[in-house]
Amino acid sequence: MTQLVQDSGFVAEDFTGDWLDLASDTAPETLAQYAGAEAIRIDFPSFSDGRGFTLARLLRLKGFTGRLRAAGHVIADQYAMARRAGFDEVAISDDLAARQDEAQWLARADWQAGDYQTRLRGRA
Repeated sequence: MTQLVQDSGFVAEDFTGDWLDLASDTAPETLAQYAGAEAIRIDFPSFSDGRGFTLARLLRLKGFTGRLRAAGHVIADQYAMARRAGFDEVAISDDLAARQDEAQWLARADWQAGDYQTRLRGRA
């Protein structure tokens, strides 16, 4: 089983459509073909593999407006980065949810606060 994390904390799955699954090593130059998909799930094989963040950002820049989910080994400390990259939510294992409870994820749910790049641009 997996636990779904959104800005409001741990939530129940509410999507009934089909997911397009992308591996973290998907070639960035192929992303334009997925811009019209309804929902994309990007795999994070380990928390130290940040390629999924790049893929999410590039998908959004290429016009993807559907649901975007990070799935796998994403830790609570990475939640704000995931949201800023363009992910709508994160799916984690039940084991990780037990080690990093909902309170830890909620502590990072205000992902728009403390955004260094926005402050740097003067749009705090």
